[in-house]
Amino acid sequence: MSTLCRNCLTDWPDSLTNPVSRCPKCRSPKLVSHDELDELSIAHMDCDAFYASVEKRDNPDLVDKPVIVAYDGERSVVSTCCYIARMYGVRSAMPLFKAKKLCPNGIIIKPRMSVYAEVSKQIHSYFQELTPIIEPLSLDEAFLDLTGTQKLHHRSAAKSMAWLAREIKNTIGISVSVGLSYNKSLAKLASDLDKPFGFSVIGRAEASAFLAPRPVSDIWGVGKALNSKLIADGITTIGQLQHREETELVARYGVMGSRLYNFSRGQDSRPVKAHRKAKSISNETTFSSDIDDFLTLKNILWPLCEKVADQLKKSNKAGQTITLKLKTAAFKTITRSHSLDQPTQLAETIYREALKHLEKVADGELKFRLIGVGVSNFGNIEDADMPDLLNSDKNKIKTVETAIDAVRAKFGPSSIGKGRGLKKT
Repeated sequence: MSTLCRNCLTDWPDSLTNPVSRCPKCRSPKLVSHDELDELSIAHMDCDAFYASVEKRDNPDLVDKPVIVAYDGERSVVSTCCYIARMYGVRSAMPLFKAKKLCPNGIIIKPRMSVYAEVSKQIHSYFQELTPIIEPLSLDEAFLDLTGTQKLHHRSAAKSMAWLAREIKNTIGISVSVGLSYNKSLAKLASDLDKPFGFSVIGRAEASAFLAPRPVSDIWGVGKALNSKLIADGITTIGQLQHREETELVARYGVMGSRLYNFSRGQDSRPVKAHRKAKSISNETTFSSDIDDFLTLKNILWPLCEKVADQLKKSNKAGQTITLKLKTAAFKTITRSHSLDQPTQLAETIYREALKHLEKVADGELKFRLIGVGVSNFGNIEDADMPDLLNSDKNKIKTVETAIDAVRAKFGPSSIGKGRGLKKT
């Protein structure tokens, strides 16, 4: 068995008959031991309560207080919360009004997405020092494949990940948790086992036995609906899946049956995919009260289109499919899409296409609690918004928007805008 000190990165062969609780070199109790420690190379890194951790880092007065990161409104939900707030029962995605009841002394902080994005970039720069095979899942988590990096760094993948966690904590000021295994699903599961600032390992030898008593909801991809279906079928633990044939599971649960069969046995052949590309860019907003008025919805739609266009331009992307999303007061989601003849990244084009759908859906019969717009089906940026000799209006749209972008780049995003953007909702 190998043992690694996460503090000073000293490692040594450990004896089961003479286990140690502290590093013999630095006396740190932050040790990780495992028979396969030097052989595993698929890691999942997850920042601990990311947004809340950044807020506490930037404001030391918040360190010992329950912090809830959320937009403060009647229909807001918790983006994330610190571990102190979680002791009161607060959880991510929980309605904010419920979080306030559970934790009345919680400090509500509005998300600072630009700050979190910048911190994420700093973290990802450390990833690049370890391996080029990085699969980001969000701002605060990613898979890393460190296979073959031992010769480059002269250390095991486990030691590299311990170094990573230590560097992020010491230089960036937030803690992360690491899961190490031989495939993605187990690495992700491991990273949740010992939060915060944890380091957990799941090896090949114990994978099946480790999974057996755990709930089926621990399998990656098993959401509420499938979990309920499995429970209704009498399957509550992963071990019960281990005794089912793949053909039986596929017949009952479709394509997901194969995943249930393989993941329950610790089998996951999916590679870590470097440079994951976003399939769409979108923006949406939830209202504080339901809206059925078309003009009000129309006014709210425009700034969402501007935000999507801005993201497209910053990421040098253009898409052909425009999608309008609405959620009714009864929580029914309505989407309407249309594909253009060529890709676009112009707010005006996105707005006009989405507005066509809005005019048909928002006829006063339904009340809505959310509206959103998205662009997908990305194409060549060179083909985006090409001049059209037969459509002078289309050419004017691009000329005007390019001029607005130039002014905003020089004087700020609020320096100029179209008249509809000044209307109050």
